[in-house]
Amino acid sequence: MSEKNDLLLKNILSDVIEGYMTTLDSQLSESKIKLNNYARQCAISTVVAINRLIKDSGITWADVDRSNMIDILTTVSAWELNPNATPKEVYFTIRNKRVTKIDANSKVKKEVWQKMIEVGIEGDGNDAVLSRFGRGVKTVHRFWAVRENDIFTYPKMAGLEVTPPTWEPTTNSGKYARVVYPITFEDGRTEYFICEREEVLNNLLAHVSNNMMNETFGICSDRYRATEAQKKQIAQKKKEMMGIAKEKGFEVLDLPEFEPYISSAWRSDYSREAMILRKMRNNIVKKIPKDFSIPQGAMAFTQSEGENYKSDDVIEVDFSEDGTTSSKAEQAKVNELNKELMGE
Repeated sequence: MSEKNDLLLKNILSDVIEGYMTTLDSQLSESKIKLNNYARQCAISTVVAINRLIKDSGITWADVDRSNMIDILTTVSAWELNPNATPKEVYFTIRNKRVTKIDANSKVKKEVWQKMIEVGIEGDGNDAVLSRFGRGVKTVHRFWAVRENDIFTYPKMAGLEVTPPTWEPTTNSGKYARVVYPITFEDGRTEYFICEREEVLNNLLAHVSNNMMNETFGICSDRYRATEAQKKQIAQKKKEMMGIAKEKGFEVLDLPEFEPYISSAWRSDYSREAMILRKMRNNIVKKIPKDFSIPQGAMAFTQSEGENYKSDDVIEVDFSEDGTTSSKAEQAKVNELNKELMGE
């Protein structure tokens, strides 16, 4: 790409940042909310990160529904999570949402799949949110990642007296059995929050169910055009599949028939345990009350886990935390379209 094109893209990005930040400041000022310098920097970094995601996905800003961008900037500002932080604290993804649009020429309404940006917390982002906004939280100590062969004892309670849990790591390999968060509160007490591996199975089942949303199992080509009889057949098949998933537990990750409904981050041998560990951490942090400085932060926090999206218009089959959720076929079409636009 020429230096001239590089400069053009930088100018466009600068205009985008200025436009969004001006709107964000205006909306927050109406609520008498003023961003601190760090929160403002998080918002600016968000625009840069989303721009990079759009570019890496082979699409442009024009291909994305930008109606929720201010909500995203407000959310990230409320969380005070920086997209440039290392380790990562927040991620953005592109999801496909079914919407109704009016054709510019025929004026006829039609349903299309629209790309939308969504935001979620990852890695140490949950710890950062808990440390800053946890109600009465003084210190979030380093979490314990207990593996199945480690020596571990649970806490014991005798009236108001608590005997802390103990953990003796024996290896750096093997499956994670549980996560423990020691948290000290402002009143001086320290509590030990524990999430067991088996609790994550609910997260996995929700993930599978969500990704099965638009599946028809060959009964018909499009569930939106299914007859009542076909809808019943599809619902029965989904019920059977979910029954198998519940019975097999984590073994479902290796069943070929479930592969289309489980992201590679869950299935792959190299990332499976990391995903389960992350879900255990998230499950603990979500349960602890928080007080956000910006109201939108509280609402967005409860929706920051992928499996919490229940809309019939969302599909997450190819979901990746640093990629897009478009299907391979759709991505191929996008690539071809980009080549045409570039005159290749």
